Amino acid sequence: MPTSSTISNIKEKQNNFFAIGKTKEITFRKEALKKLLAVIQKNEEAICNALYSDFKKSKFESLVTEVVLVVKELQLSIKNIDKWTKPKTVKASFLNFPSKDLLYTEPYGTVLIIAPWNYPYQLVIAPLIGAIAAGNTVVIKPSELTPATSALLENIISETFSAEYILVIQGNKDTAQELLQQKWDYIFFTGSVKVGKIIAKAAAKHLTPMTLELGGKNPCIIDETAKLKLSARRIVWGKFVNAGQTCIAPDYLLVHKSIETDFIKELQKEIVKAYGENPKTSKDYPRIINTSNFERLSAFLKDGKVLAGGECDNTDLYISPTLLQNPSLESEVMQEEIFGPILPILTYLTAADLEKIILRYEKSLALYVFSENKVFAEKVLKDFSFGGGATNDVMIQFVNHRLPFGGVGSSGMGAYHGKHSFETFSHKKSITKKGTWLDIPFRYAPYGGKTNLIKKISKWI
Repeated sequence: MPTSSTISNIKEKQNNFFAIGKTKEITFRKEALKKLLAVIQKNEEAICNALYSDFKKSKFESLVTEVVLVVKELQLSIKNIDKWTKPKTVKASFLNFPSKDLLYTEPYGTVLIIAPWNYPYQLVIAPLIGAIAAGNTVVIKPSELTPATSALLENIISETFSAEYILVIQGNKDTAQELLQQKWDYIFFTGSVKVGKIIAKAAAKHLTPMTLELGGKNPCIIDETAKLKLSARRIVWGKFVNAGQTCIAPDYLLVHKSIETDFIKELQKEIVKAYGENPKTSKDYPRIINTSNFERLSAFLKDGKVLAGGECDNTDLYISPTLLQNPSLESEVMQEEIFGPILPILTYLTAADLEKIILRYEKSLALYVFSENKVFAEKVLKDFSFGGGATNDVMIQFVNHRLPFGGVGSSGMGAYHGKHSFETFSHKKSITKKGTWLDIPFRYAPYGGKTNLIKKISKWI
Protein backbone atom coordinates (compact mmCIF):
# COMPACT_ATOMS: atom_id res chain seq x y z
CA MET A 1 0.00 0.00 0.00
CA PRO A 2 1.46 3.39 -0.95
CA THR A 3 2.31 5.73 1.92
CA SER A 4 0.89 9.18 2.41
CA SER A 5 4.17 10.76 1.31
CA THR A 6 4.23 8.59 -1.84
CA ILE A 7 0.72 9.68 -2.78
CA SER A 8 1.58 13.30 -2.07
CA ASN A 9 4.63 13.01 -4.30
CA ILE A 10 2.56 11.47 -7.12
CA LYS A 11 0.04 14.27 -6.83
CA GLU A 12 2.78 16.91 -6.98
CA LYS A 13 4.25 15.36 -10.13
CA GLN A 14 0.85 15.38 -11.81
CA ASN A 15 0.30 18.99 -10.77
CA ASN A 16 3.62 19.91 -12.35
CA PHE A 17 2.89 18.01 -15.55
CA PHE A 18 -0.50 19.65 -15.90
CA ALA A 19 1.07 23.07 -15.34
CA ILE A 20 3.32 22.54 -18.38
CA GLY A 21 0.17 22.69 -20.52
CA LYS A 22 0.80 19.59 -22.59
CA THR A 23 -2.58 18.05 -21.82
CA LYS A 24 -4.31 21.17 -23.11
CA GLU A 25 -3.05 20.46 -26.61
CA ILE A 26 -5.80 18.78 -28.65
CA THR A 27 -3.29 16.71 -30.63
CA PHE A 28 -1.84 15.36 -27.37
CA ARG A 29 -5.30 14.37 -26.10
CA LYS A 30 -6.25 12.73 -29.38
CA GLU A 31 -3.03 10.70 -29.46
CA ALA A 32 -3.63 9.59 -25.87
CA LEU A 33 -7.12 8.39 -26.80
CA LYS A 34 -5.74 6.53 -29.81
CA LYS A 35 -3.11 4.84 -27.62
CA LEU A 36 -5.81 3.79 -25.16
CA LEU A 37 -7.97 2.38 -27.96
CA ALA A 38 -5.05 0.41 -29.40
CA VAL A 39 -4.06 -1.12 -26.07
CA ILE A 40 -7.66 -2.12 -25.27
CA GLN A 41 -8.08 -3.82 -28.63
CA LYS A 42 -4.71 -5.53 -28.21
CA ASN A 43 -5.64 -6.83 -24.75
CA GLU A 44 -9.24 -7.86 -25.45
CA GLU A 45 -8.60 -11.52 -24.64
CA ALA A 46 -6.65 -10.65 -21.50
CA ILE A 47 -9.47 -8.39 -20.30
CA CYS A 48 -12.03 -11.18 -20.73
CA ASN A 49 -9.74 -13.65 -18.95
CA ALA A 50 -9.27 -11.27 -16.02
CA LEU A 51 -13.01 -10.77 -15.66
CA TYR A 52 -13.55 -14.51 -15.74
CA SER A 53 -10.95 -14.91 -13.01
CA ASP A 54 -12.72 -12.35 -10.81
CA PHE A 55 -16.36 -13.27 -11.58
CA LYS A 56 -16.49 -16.32 -13.83
CA LYS A 57 -18.05 -13.90 -16.29
CA SER A 58 -18.53 -15.31 -19.81
CA LYS A 59 -16.58 -13.85 -22.70
CA PHE A 60 -19.77 -12.68 -24.41
CA GLU A 61 -20.94 -10.85 -21.31
CA SER A 62 -17.48 -9.36 -20.77
CA LEU A 63 -17.37 -8.06 -24.32
CA VAL A 64 -20.90 -6.65 -24.26
CA THR A 65 -20.82 -5.04 -20.80
CA GLU A 66 -17.15 -4.11 -20.41
CA VAL A 67 -15.19 -3.90 -23.67
CA VAL A 68 -17.46 -2.93 -26.58
CA LEU A 69 -19.00 0.02 -24.77
CA VAL A 70 -15.66 1.67 -24.02
CA VAL A 71 -14.33 0.99 -27.52
CA LYS A 72 -17.33 2.83 -28.97
CA GLU A 73 -16.83 5.68 -26.49
CA LEU A 74 -13.19 5.99 -27.51
CA GLN A 75 -13.99 6.01 -31.20
CA LEU A 76 -16.65 8.68 -30.61
CA SER A 77 -14.25 10.89 -28.64
CA ILE A 78 -11.44 10.58 -31.17
CA LYS A 79 -13.82 11.51 -33.98
CA ASN A 80 -15.38 14.49 -32.21
CA ILE A 81 -12.74 15.98 -29.92
CA ASP A 82 -11.83 18.77 -32.36
CA LYS A 83 -15.45 19.86 -32.53
CA TRP A 84 -16.09 19.52 -28.80
CA THR A 85 -13.11 21.66 -27.84
CA LYS A 86 -13.85 24.60 -30.13
CA PRO A 87 -15.21 27.72 -28.37
CA LYS A 88 -19.00 27.94 -28.77
CA THR A 89 -20.57 31.25 -29.73
CA VAL A 90 -23.71 32.25 -27.84
CA LYS A 91 -26.09 35.14 -28.39
CA ALA A 92 -24.67 38.33 -26.93
CA SER A 93 -26.53 40.59 -24.51
CA PHE A 94 -27.87 43.84 -25.88
CA LEU A 95 -26.57 45.56 -22.76
CA ASN A 96 -22.99 44.72 -23.80
CA PHE A 97 -23.29 46.02 -27.37
CA PRO A 98 -20.99 45.83 -29.24
CA SER A 99 -19.72 42.41 -28.08
CA LYS A 100 -19.36 38.74 -28.89
CA ASP A 101 -20.00 36.03 -26.26
CA LEU A 102 -18.39 32.60 -26.19
CA LEU A 103 -18.04 29.49 -24.05
CA TYR A 104 -14.54 28.06 -23.69
CA THR A 105 -13.90 24.61 -22.25
CA GLU A 106 -10.83 23.96 -20.16
CA PRO A 107 -9.68 20.94 -18.12
CA TYR A 108 -10.12 21.00 -14.36
CA GLY A 109 -6.57 19.77 -13.76
CA THR A 110 -5.71 16.71 -11.68
CA VAL A 111 -8.53 14.17 -11.52
CA LEU A 112 -9.12 11.26 -9.13
CA ILE A 113 -11.24 8.34 -10.38
CA ILE A 114 -12.33 5.81 -7.76
CA ALA A 115 -13.90 2.77 -9.43
CA PRO A 116 -16.16 -0.04 -8.15
CA TRP A 117 -15.84 -3.81 -8.38
CA ASN A 118 -19.01 -4.77 -10.25
CA TYR A 119 -17.86 -3.65 -13.71
CA PRO A 120 -14.21 -3.17 -12.82
CA TYR A 121 -12.92 -2.49 -16.33
CA GLN A 122 -15.68 -0.49 -17.97
CA LEU A 123 -16.24 1.77 -14.96
CA VAL A 124 -12.56 2.73 -14.96
CA ILE A 125 -12.09 3.27 -18.67
CA ALA A 126 -15.38 5.08 -19.43
CA PRO A 127 -14.73 8.05 -17.11
CA LEU A 128 -11.01 7.96 -18.02
CA ILE A 129 -11.96 8.63 -21.65
CA GLY A 130 -13.80 11.79 -20.63
CA ALA A 131 -10.95 12.93 -18.39
CA ILE A 132 -8.38 12.47 -21.18
CA ALA A 133 -10.56 14.13 -23.82
CA ALA A 134 -11.07 17.13 -21.56
CA GLY A 135 -7.31 17.50 -20.98
CA ASN A 136 -6.78 16.40 -17.37
CA THR A 137 -4.17 14.27 -15.64
CA VAL A 138 -5.61 11.24 -13.84
CA VAL A 139 -5.01 9.00 -10.84
CA ILE A 140 -7.12 5.83 -10.85
CA LYS A 141 -7.98 3.80 -7.77
CA PRO A 142 -9.48 0.47 -8.99
CA SER A 143 -11.25 -1.98 -6.70
CA GLU A 144 -9.19 -4.30 -4.54
CA LEU A 145 -12.05 -6.84 -4.76
CA THR A 146 -11.23 -7.63 -8.40
CA PRO A 147 -7.48 -8.34 -8.23
CA ALA A 148 -7.07 -9.83 -11.71
CA THR A 149 -8.80 -6.97 -13.51
CA SER A 150 -7.18 -4.29 -11.36
CA ALA A 151 -3.71 -5.76 -11.98
CA LEU A 152 -4.37 -5.82 -15.72
CA LEU A 153 -5.52 -2.20 -15.61
CA GLU A 154 -2.33 -1.20 -13.84
CA ASN A 155 -0.20 -2.99 -16.43
CA ILE A 156 -2.08 -1.51 -19.38
CA ILE A 157 -1.97 2.06 -18.05
CA SER A 158 1.68 1.93 -16.91
CA GLU A 159 2.80 0.56 -20.28
CA THR A 160 0.85 3.18 -22.21
CA PHE A 161 1.18 6.41 -20.23
CA SER A 162 3.72 8.12 -17.98
CA ALA A 163 2.92 8.19 -14.26
CA GLU A 164 2.92 11.98 -14.24
CA TYR A 165 0.01 11.86 -16.72
CA ILE A 166 -2.11 8.80 -15.87
CA LEU A 167 -1.42 6.39 -13.01
CA VAL A 168 -3.17 3.44 -11.35
CA ILE A 169 -2.74 3.17 -7.58
CA GLN A 170 -3.68 -0.16 -6.01
CA GLY A 171 -4.86 -0.54 -2.44
CA ASN A 172 -7.78 -0.97 -0.06
CA LYS A 173 -10.08 1.56 1.59
CA ASP A 174 -7.12 2.97 3.56
CA THR A 175 -5.45 3.86 0.26
CA ALA A 176 -8.67 5.50 -0.91
CA GLN A 177 -8.77 7.55 2.29
CA GLU A 178 -5.16 8.63 1.78
CA LEU A 179 -5.99 9.69 -1.76
CA LEU A 180 -8.96 11.68 -0.53
CA GLN A 181 -6.72 13.66 1.81
CA GLN A 182 -5.14 15.27 -1.25
CA LYS A 183 -6.58 18.35 -2.91
CA TRP A 184 -7.89 17.26 -6.33
CA ASP A 185 -9.38 19.43 -9.02
CA TYR A 186 -12.12 16.88 -9.72
CA ILE A 187 -13.27 13.58 -8.19
CA PHE A 188 -15.26 10.92 -10.04
CA PHE A 189 -16.64 8.11 -7.88
CA THR A 190 -18.78 5.10 -8.72
CA GLY A 191 -20.03 2.94 -5.85
CA SER A 192 -22.42 2.73 -2.93
CA VAL A 193 -24.42 5.52 -1.33
CA LYS A 194 -22.61 4.89 1.97
CA VAL A 195 -19.16 5.42 0.47
CA GLY A 196 -20.48 8.25 -1.71
CA LYS A 197 -21.20 10.24 1.44
CA ILE A 198 -17.59 9.74 2.57
CA ILE A 199 -16.37 10.96 -0.82
CA ALA A 200 -18.63 14.01 -0.66
CA LYS A 201 -17.40 14.89 2.82
CA ALA A 202 -13.76 14.65 1.73
CA ALA A 203 -14.45 16.72 -1.38
CA ALA A 204 -16.22 19.38 0.65
CA LYS A 205 -13.05 20.00 2.67
CA HIS A 206 -11.37 21.41 -0.46
CA LEU A 207 -14.55 22.50 -2.29
CA THR A 208 -13.69 19.95 -4.99
CA PRO A 209 -16.31 19.44 -7.73
CA MET A 210 -17.30 15.81 -8.20
CA THR A 211 -19.50 13.26 -9.90
CA LEU A 212 -21.09 10.56 -7.76
CA GLU A 213 -22.51 7.54 -9.56
CA LEU A 214 -24.37 5.65 -6.84
CA GLY A 215 -27.45 3.39 -6.83
CA GLY A 216 -30.77 2.66 -5.15
CA LYS A 217 -33.77 0.36 -5.19
CA ASN A 218 -34.82 0.46 -8.82
CA PRO A 219 -38.54 -0.35 -9.27
CA CYS A 220 -39.80 -2.29 -12.28
CA ILE A 221 -43.55 -2.06 -12.94
CA ILE A 222 -45.46 -4.61 -15.01
CA ASP A 223 -49.07 -3.65 -15.62
CA GLU A 224 -51.95 -5.80 -16.83
CA THR A 225 -51.47 -4.79 -20.49
CA ALA A 226 -47.81 -5.83 -20.71
CA LYS A 227 -46.69 -8.59 -23.09
CA LEU A 228 -45.82 -11.13 -20.43
CA LYS A 229 -43.49 -13.46 -22.30
CA LEU A 230 -41.41 -10.65 -23.80
CA SER A 231 -41.39 -8.69 -20.55
CA ALA A 232 -40.19 -11.73 -18.61
CA ARG A 233 -37.39 -12.44 -21.08
CA ARG A 234 -36.09 -8.87 -20.93
CA ILE A 235 -36.33 -8.65 -17.15
CA VAL A 236 -34.57 -11.99 -16.60
CA TRP A 237 -31.77 -10.84 -18.88
CA GLY A 238 -31.36 -7.47 -17.17
CA LYS A 239 -31.66 -8.72 -13.61
CA PHE A 240 -29.28 -11.66 -13.86
CA VAL A 241 -26.55 -10.20 -16.10
CA ASN A 242 -23.43 -10.11 -13.91
CA ALA A 243 -25.41 -12.14 -11.34
CA GLY A 244 -27.49 -9.08 -10.54
CA GLN A 245 -24.47 -7.03 -9.49
CA THR A 246 -25.50 -4.05 -11.61
CA CYS A 247 -26.48 -0.63 -10.27
CA ILE A 248 -29.25 -0.14 -12.87
CA ALA A 249 -30.70 -3.67 -12.70
CA PRO A 250 -34.34 -3.98 -11.59
CA ASP A 251 -34.23 -4.23 -7.80
CA TYR A 252 -37.83 -5.35 -7.28
CA LEU A 253 -40.92 -5.97 -9.40
CA LEU A 254 -44.32 -4.37 -8.96
CA VAL A 255 -46.71 -6.68 -10.82
CA HIS A 256 -50.40 -5.98 -11.31
CA LYS A 257 -52.30 -8.45 -9.14
CA SER A 258 -54.42 -9.71 -12.06
CA ILE A 259 -51.39 -11.10 -13.92
CA GLU A 260 -49.20 -12.19 -11.00
CA THR A 261 -49.57 -15.96 -11.46
CA ASP A 262 -49.14 -15.92 -15.22
CA PHE A 263 -46.17 -13.58 -15.08
CA ILE A 264 -44.35 -15.62 -12.46
CA LYS A 265 -44.67 -18.68 -14.70
CA GLU A 266 -43.11 -16.75 -17.58
CA LEU A 267 -40.24 -15.58 -15.38
CA GLN A 268 -39.58 -19.16 -14.26
CA LYS A 269 -39.54 -20.37 -17.86
CA GLU A 270 -37.15 -17.63 -18.98
CA ILE A 271 -34.67 -18.39 -16.19
CA VAL A 272 -34.50 -22.00 -17.36
CA LYS A 273 -34.16 -20.93 -21.00
CA ALA A 274 -31.29 -18.60 -20.14
CA TYR A 275 -29.32 -20.71 -17.68
CA GLY A 276 -30.73 -24.24 -17.81
CA GLU A 277 -32.24 -26.36 -15.07
CA ASN A 278 -29.02 -25.99 -13.05
CA PRO A 279 -27.59 -22.49 -13.53
CA LYS A 280 -24.51 -23.49 -11.55
CA THR A 281 -23.28 -25.44 -14.56
CA SER A 282 -24.08 -22.66 -17.03
CA LYS A 283 -21.06 -21.03 -18.66
CA ASP A 284 -23.07 -17.82 -18.89
CA TYR A 285 -23.83 -17.29 -15.20
CA PRO A 286 -21.27 -15.34 -13.09
CA ARG A 287 -20.51 -15.58 -9.35
CA ILE A 288 -20.82 -13.24 -6.37
CA ILE A 289 -17.78 -11.02 -5.87
CA ASN A 290 -16.74 -12.16 -2.36
CA THR A 291 -17.77 -13.97 0.83
CA SER A 292 -19.07 -10.85 2.53
CA ASN A 293 -21.52 -10.09 -0.26
CA PHE A 294 -22.44 -13.78 -0.55
CA GLU A 295 -23.42 -13.90 3.12
CA ARG A 296 -25.38 -10.65 2.89
CA LEU A 297 -27.32 -11.87 -0.14
CA SER A 298 -27.98 -15.41 1.07
CA ALA A 299 -29.51 -14.00 4.27
CA PHE A 300 -32.20 -12.32 2.14
CA LEU A 301 -33.60 -15.68 1.04
CA LYS A 302 -35.52 -16.06 4.29
CA ASP A 303 -37.52 -12.87 3.62
CA GLY A 304 -40.09 -14.33 1.23
CA LYS A 305 -41.34 -17.44 -0.53
CA VAL A 306 -38.74 -18.75 -3.00
CA LEU A 307 -40.46 -19.36 -6.35
CA ALA A 308 -37.32 -20.18 -8.33
CA GLY A 309 -33.70 -20.67 -7.41
CA GLY A 310 -32.66 -20.17 -3.82
CA GLU A 311 -29.63 -22.47 -4.10
CA CYS A 312 -26.36 -21.31 -2.53
CA ASP A 313 -22.80 -22.63 -2.45
CA ASN A 314 -20.39 -20.58 -0.38
CA THR A 315 -17.36 -22.52 -1.65
CA ASP A 316 -18.12 -21.32 -5.19
CA LEU A 317 -19.74 -17.99 -4.21
CA TYR A 318 -22.78 -19.17 -6.15
CA ILE A 319 -26.35 -17.99 -5.64
CA SER A 320 -28.82 -19.14 -8.27
CA PRO A 321 -31.19 -16.76 -10.07
CA THR A 322 -33.90 -16.38 -7.45
CA LEU A 323 -37.49 -15.14 -7.44
CA LEU A 324 -38.80 -14.12 -4.03
CA GLN A 325 -42.56 -13.72 -3.67
CA ASN A 326 -44.16 -10.94 -1.66
CA PRO A 327 -41.54 -10.11 0.98
CA SER A 328 -42.64 -7.69 3.67
CA LEU A 329 -41.71 -4.08 3.02
CA GLU A 330 -40.14 -4.19 6.47
CA SER A 331 -37.92 -7.18 5.64
CA GLU A 332 -34.17 -6.84 5.14
CA VAL A 333 -34.35 -7.55 1.41
CA MET A 334 -36.60 -4.51 0.97
CA GLN A 335 -34.51 -2.17 3.11
CA GLU A 336 -31.48 -1.74 0.88
CA GLU A 337 -30.29 -2.13 -2.71
CA ILE A 338 -29.97 -5.88 -3.29
CA PHE A 339 -27.13 -5.88 -5.81
CA GLY A 340 -27.36 -9.59 -6.47
CA PRO A 341 -29.40 -12.32 -8.22
CA ILE A 342 -32.48 -12.06 -5.98
CA LEU A 343 -35.63 -10.54 -7.42
CA PRO A 344 -38.52 -9.71 -5.05
CA ILE A 345 -41.98 -9.74 -6.60
CA LEU A 346 -44.61 -7.45 -5.08
CA THR A 347 -48.13 -6.80 -6.38
CA TYR A 348 -50.28 -3.72 -6.78
CA LEU A 349 -53.80 -2.81 -7.88
CA THR A 350 -53.90 0.98 -8.07
CA ALA A 351 -51.65 3.94 -8.76
CA ALA A 352 -51.88 4.72 -5.05
CA ASP A 353 -50.35 1.32 -4.31
CA LEU A 354 -47.41 2.13 -6.58
CA GLU A 355 -46.84 5.48 -4.92
CA LYS A 356 -46.99 3.97 -1.44
CA ILE A 357 -44.21 1.52 -2.24
CA ILE A 358 -41.96 3.54 -4.56
CA LEU A 359 -42.03 6.74 -2.53
CA ARG A 360 -40.96 5.00 0.68
CA TYR A 361 -37.46 4.81 -0.85
CA GLU A 362 -34.98 7.48 -1.89
CA LYS A 363 -34.87 8.46 -5.56
CA SER A 364 -33.57 5.50 -7.56
CA LEU A 365 -30.90 5.38 -10.24
CA ALA A 366 -33.35 3.69 -12.63
CA LEU A 367 -37.05 2.94 -13.09
CA TYR A 368 -38.71 0.63 -15.63
CA VAL A 369 -42.30 0.20 -16.69
CA PHE A 370 -43.70 -2.55 -18.92
CA SER A 371 -47.04 -1.62 -20.44
CA GLU A 372 -48.92 -1.37 -23.72
CA ASN A 373 -50.88 1.52 -22.20
CA LYS A 374 -48.87 4.56 -23.30
CA VAL A 375 -50.87 6.93 -21.09
CA PHE A 376 -50.12 4.84 -18.00
CA ALA A 377 -46.43 4.47 -18.88
CA GLU A 378 -46.03 8.19 -19.49
CA LYS A 379 -47.73 9.00 -16.18
CA VAL A 380 -45.28 6.73 -14.33
CA LEU A 381 -42.29 8.36 -16.03
CA LYS A 382 -43.52 11.83 -15.06
CA ASP A 383 -44.78 11.07 -11.55
CA PHE A 384 -41.55 9.63 -10.12
CA SER A 385 -38.08 11.12 -9.91
CA PHE A 386 -35.18 8.82 -10.88
CA GLY A 387 -31.89 8.93 -12.75
CA GLY A 388 -33.03 7.35 -16.01
CA GLY A 389 -35.00 4.39 -17.28
CA ALA A 390 -36.93 2.71 -20.04
CA THR A 391 -40.33 1.45 -21.06
CA ASN A 392 -40.77 -2.20 -22.05
CA ASP A 393 -37.12 -3.04 -21.42
CA VAL A 394 -34.40 -2.66 -18.78
CA MET A 395 -30.92 -1.12 -18.68
CA ILE A 396 -30.89 -0.16 -22.37
CA GLN A 397 -30.74 3.57 -21.58
CA PHE A 398 -27.11 2.97 -20.57
CA VAL A 399 -25.85 2.13 -24.06
CA ASN A 400 -26.86 5.33 -25.90
CA HIS A 401 -23.98 7.80 -25.65
CA ARG A 402 -26.39 10.64 -26.48
CA LEU A 403 -28.20 10.07 -23.17
CA PRO A 404 -26.41 11.34 -20.06
CA PHE A 405 -26.06 8.60 -17.46
CA GLY A 406 -26.34 9.54 -13.81
CA GLY A 407 -28.49 9.63 -10.72
CA VAL A 408 -30.53 12.15 -8.79
CA GLY A 409 -30.68 12.76 -5.06
CA SER A 410 -29.30 9.76 -3.17
CA SER A 411 -28.68 7.85 -6.40
CA GLY A 412 -25.98 10.30 -7.43
CA MET A 413 -25.03 13.64 -8.90
CA GLY A 414 -23.58 14.50 -12.27
CA ALA A 415 -23.71 12.43 -15.45
CA TYR A 416 -21.48 11.14 -18.22
CA HIS A 417 -21.22 9.05 -21.44
CA GLY A 418 -20.28 10.29 -24.89
CA LYS A 419 -20.02 14.07 -25.16
CA HIS A 420 -21.43 14.30 -21.64
CA SER A 421 -18.22 12.68 -20.33
CA PHE A 422 -16.13 15.39 -22.00
CA GLU A 423 -18.38 18.05 -20.49
CA THR A 424 -18.26 16.46 -17.03
CA PHE A 425 -14.47 16.76 -16.88
CA SER A 426 -14.41 20.26 -18.44
CA HIS A 427 -14.97 23.64 -16.87
CA LYS A 428 -16.94 26.05 -19.04
CA LYS A 429 -15.51 29.57 -19.09
CA SER A 430 -17.90 32.37 -20.04
CA ILE A 431 -16.14 35.01 -22.15
CA THR A 432 -17.39 38.33 -23.48
CA LYS A 433 -15.25 39.99 -26.15
CA LYS A 434 -16.14 43.66 -26.12
CA GLY A 435 -15.70 45.88 -29.13
CA THR A 436 -13.77 49.15 -28.85
CA TRP A 437 -15.18 51.00 -31.85
CA LEU A 438 -18.16 52.25 -29.81
CA ASP A 439 -18.62 53.07 -26.11
CA ILE A 440 -22.15 53.86 -24.97
CA PRO A 441 -21.85 56.12 -21.89
CA PHE A 442 -25.19 55.15 -20.32
CA ARG A 443 -23.71 52.80 -17.66
CA TYR A 444 -21.23 55.34 -16.30
CA ALA A 445 -21.79 57.68 -13.37
CA PRO A 446 -23.23 60.16 -12.78
CA TYR A 447 -26.57 58.33 -12.89
CA GLY A 448 -28.88 61.30 -12.48
CA GLY A 449 -31.94 61.16 -14.76
CA LYS A 450 -31.25 57.59 -15.91
CA THR A 451 -33.53 55.67 -13.48
CA ASN A 452 -36.74 55.79 -15.52
CA LEU A 453 -34.87 55.00 -18.71
CA ILE A 454 -33.26 51.82 -17.27
CA LYS A 455 -36.72 50.67 -16.12
CA LYS A 456 -38.05 51.06 -19.65
CA ILE A 457 -35.04 49.32 -21.20
CA SER A 458 -35.33 46.38 -18.80
CA LYS A 459 -38.82 45.60 -20.12
CA TRP A 460 -37.62 44.77 -23.62
CA ILE A 461 -34.07 43.50 -23.33
